[in-house]
Amino acid sequence: MTSMGKTRRTVSVGLCAAAVAAALAAPAHAAQAEPTSGDKAGTAGRSPSWSLKQTGADVRFRGLAAVSRSTAWVAGSKGTVLRTGDGGRSWRNVSPPGAGELEFRDIEAFDSRRAVVLAIGEGEASRVFRTEDGGASWTESFRNTDPKAFYDCITFFDSRNGLAMSDPVDGKYRILSTGDGGKSWKVLPSAGMPAALPGEAAFAASGQCLVSSGRKDVWLATGGGATARVLHSADRGLNWTVAESTVPAGDPARGVFAVAFRDRTHGIAVGGDYRPDQASPQAAAVSGDGGHSWQQAKTPPPAYRSGVTWLPHSKRAALAVGPTGTDLTVDGGHSWRTVDTGSYDTVDCTADFGCWASGEKGRVARLEF
Repeated sequence: MTSMGKTRRTVSVGLCAAAVAAALAAPAHAAQAEPTSGDKAGTAGRSPSWSLKQTGADVRFRGLAAVSRSTAWVAGSKGTVLRTGDGGRSWRNVSPPGAGELEFRDIEAFDSRRAVVLAIGEGEASRVFRTEDGGASWTESFRNTDPKAFYDCITFFDSRNGLAMSDPVDGKYRILSTGDGGKSWKVLPSAGMPAALPGEAAFAASGQCLVSSGRKDVWLATGGGATARVLHSADRGLNWTVAESTVPAGDPARGVFAVAFRDRTHGIAVGGDYRPDQASPQAAAVSGDGGHSWQQAKTPPPAYRSGVTWLPHSKRAALAVGPTGTDLTVDGGHSWRTVDTGSYDTVDCTADFGCWASGEKGRVARLEF
């Protein structure tokens, strides 16, 4: 890239960052100034806001991988994988052949051609597929053969090194590791994994129960047990520490559903009770020490949230999504306000302000300015 090209890109990112900062600084009541359709975050002309993209699908997309403002992948029920390369104006169905009975819940993409997708379920229903040609062909690189294992989430540190996690097997979470971009997988030793609580598990609701930041740090979010916990490894899954969060648990439907770290220190956890008839108080927490301790959000989201992401080029702004809406924080996760009432399960952002969300009934949206 020429120096002029670099300058233009820097200026563009700077202008976008300035626009986002100005929009996020708007008073909280601005989001309530007019009735919304549930897909826009406020009055006409106000930005940023979600813009729905027509996918032509009716499945639930809990798996999402944002590559850029133009490129994104989504994965969901009925073995469905879609990809866009034009900002959501059109979508290509690139589902693996014969995967119609599988439930895809997480997808990690490195660019427009390379992606790894995880199917969840007991025993052989848990599988990993990978593509290197934009989904034109897929290779099944892992099939679980242990009937006690149930894989929930997958994450990558870079284009070669990644992990996948299963609910507890013989009292401990099971971790898969790859060092070749998902071509092959091996089960890591369990000696460095703390014991799981009775009834504890992870939630395959948004592909964000296992997340990484940097070259070696990874976090695992849990619920269902007496307390909702967050486990942390600083060596790519070999050894783990554990911390209790402030998000309520004590029931199979409650706990931390998603975590996001903008670096190896600053994290946000969201969750609650996924049952629509149950309240979800204290459904968000923040950490400033890499997940070793968590503090309850002073003003949490008003309901269960299953996905969370930091906004690009910001140290304090993040979005949380769930079936009843999207919430925004501009103080690092301590206080949240609802900015949209549309239903989404997961959310992901890229450095060029490519923020995407996906959910039920084929819903996919991009944040517009």
